[in-house]
Amino acid sequence: QVQLVESGGGLVQAGDSLRLSCAASGRAFSGSAMGWFRQAPGKEREFVASINWTGGSPIYADSVKGRFTISRDNTKNTVYLQMNSLKPEDTAVYYCAGRRGYRSTSYGVADYDYWGQGTQVTVSS
Repeated sequence: QVQLVESGGGLVQAGDSLRLSCAASGRAFSGSAMGWFRQAPGKEREFVASINWTGGSPIYADSVKGRFTISRDNTKNTVYLQMNSLKPEDTAVYYCAGRRGYRSTSYGVADYDYWGQGTQVTVSS
């Protein structure tokens, strides 16, 4: 059983940066592709970024490409999301998620096996 705990969210102004962290417990983390998703009020959960189990092949949603960077440190069982040039439309609860079994990255919510509880990011204009 893998548990994920996100941290690093908060209230910032447009143009600021934040780094989210997702700490994992459990052996499956090192063999899992990891993703970040977000959900704004009244909207469906949407893909943000994903990285494979080796830390390579990152993929991003078009809305964050060039501003956000996903990375991971398997020695610390942690995945990160560096968010720069934040915009009000980035406001959401951000979730990290894992996809077991040395599989590739994926854009799909349903493709991930385990999820964290989320951390709120609010960007004021």
